[in-house]
Amino acid sequence: MNQPRLLDGKSVAAAVLDECRAEVEALKSRGTTPGLAVVLVGDDPASHVYVGSKVRTCGELGIFSRKIELPANTTQDELLKVVRDLNADPAIHGILVQSPPPAHINEEEIIRAIDPRKDVDGFHPENVAKLALEDPTGFVPCTPAGCMKLLEVAGIETNGAEAVVVGRSMIVGKPMALLLVSKKSNSTVTIAHSRSRDLPAICRRADILVAAVGRPEMVKADWVKPGAVVIDVGINRVADPSKKSGYRLTGDVAFEEVAPLCSAITPVPGGVGPMTIAMLMKNTLQAARQSQA
Repeated sequence: MNQPRLLDGKSVAAAVLDECRAEVEALKSRGTTPGLAVVLVGDDPASHVYVGSKVRTCGELGIFSRKIELPANTTQDELLKVVRDLNADPAIHGILVQSPPPAHINEEEIIRAIDPRKDVDGFHPENVAKLALEDPTGFVPCTPAGCMKLLEVAGIETNGAEAVVVGRSMIVGKPMALLLVSKKSNSTVTIAHSRSRDLPAICRRADILVAAVGRPEMVKADWVKPGAVVIDVGINRVADPSKKSGYRLTGDVAFEEVAPLCSAITPVPGGVGPMTIAMLMKNTLQAARQSQA
């Protein structure tokens, strides 16, 4: 059986954060302390964990962070006021409203209310347009940016490669496809989803297969071409009575059966996950740097 190359997100993320640490010091020497505000509405346990990781990483790098925790019954108008106040705060260069918010919040309106110059998630329509136009002043969504960094560091050839992205969200699927088809990457890209006809056959064409659907172990061995590179963006909790927590984390790819077929694959956890926070820090520094211009 083939021993696949594991694309280690922890080590690549650590290298990115080292670069960020040096840039924080350089920005501070010029009188700018980068600032990130993270807004959390409600008490979703997973969101609390993610927000805690972001705030902790800011502290480790010397980035000023402000965590704003709001109750689950916060109204749309109250949240919009928080966003507008942060837009006007010169100490804050990046604003992130943790997703998903409670069901009564119109998330799209909140995203559009964030100053695009502070939209370090890269979800504002202005930044989506800049990504499509390959304008480097825009912010690239953190998870797809992290996936591309993994491919780059691993030396995986994207030029002319057939890439299949399973998932069409604005958070991962669509921006991932735009990055792969860009002039820098030059891949031939197919975006597939749950309604694609003969999804396994589409996936089998891929030299680079990106799974971002949020369905545990959906991608099976017979979906993967031998020698393919597989990027597993999914992180799902699956019940497991043998674990102290009562669950285990798994990706969108059935790792044990798929890995032997691959030339390279990301593990879950430890693959794409660490890259997302690293790229958020990178975006925050970009926002701080551009604020000086």
